[in-house]
Amino acid sequence: MRPYEGLLTAMVTPFTADGAVDEAGAVALGRHLLADGSHGLVVCGTTGESATLSDDEQHSLIATMVDELGEEGAIVAGAGSNDTRHATHLTERAVEAGAHAVLSVTPYYNKPSPRGITRHFEEVARAAAGTPVVLYNIPGRTATNMPPDLLAELGQIDGIVAVKQANEHELEPIDGLALLAGSDDLLRDCMDMGGAGGICVASHVVGPEMRRIVDEPDARAEIDAGLREIYAALFVTSSPAPTKAALAMLGHDVGGTRLPITDLDEAELEHVRGALARHGLLQETSRA
Repeated sequence: MRPYEGLLTAMVTPFTADGAVDEAGAVALGRHLLADGSHGLVVCGTTGESATLSDDEQHSLIATMVDELGEEGAIVAGAGSNDTRHATHLTERAVEAGAHAVLSVTPYYNKPSPRGITRHFEEVARAAAGTPVVLYNIPGRTATNMPPDLLAELGQIDGIVAVKQANEHELEPIDGLALLAGSDDLLRDCMDMGGAGGICVASHVVGPEMRRIVDEPDARAEIDAGLREIYAALFVTSSPAPTKAALAMLGHDVGGTRLPITDLDEAELEHVRGALARHGLLQETSRA
């Protein structure tokens, strides 16, 4: 498979008790996810708290994941920024680390024009030097939407091969780009319209079932319906705090979050715990 196809888990970044990146923990979690249904991993993306990682932390973690797990599954590196110079720098370092593809988000906060977006991604693609570039359209976080016509234009840039689409209102095939679901609840629809896969969060805890959504067209609707509570629980508050809490409940030591993301309060913990229990993943009496 190409590195931007199938079920890709947008992996959390484990931290140690003192808040440092836990690379050994990341390798252990990544190996578990690959064995649990994921075709590949997105490292240092939004769910990986990339906004709070230094450039050196990102580079080191990407290199470690490629070295340790690159033969077991695709390693896609988050490398986006709202500063084109910084985005190209991160892209060059991700390529240097051996990433199989890079995920590059729409420049956020500064709200560039379509012409500015095009120029930005031309520079990113040039920096990738042949490593596939996956665009990431998530207007809810960036304040800028890339509509289908603009995405089709960006798909004409050499090296830009796919889009992670998180705008549910514009989920549709794009000429020249592989289509990836940008949120868990879009995976079924994306696959039904011939998409290439999805970059998902709930696959941290229900990987085998989400893999079946990719692999088993006739079962998609039923599986998806049964996972909706899990999807919602993992976003009961700012991500990735609920996912890290869920992983802890399931025995994976991934540590806490970095500010400004905060760990879950007791009500939020009970919400996540209850959803996992009702899905048969742990006992009602379990505690994080």
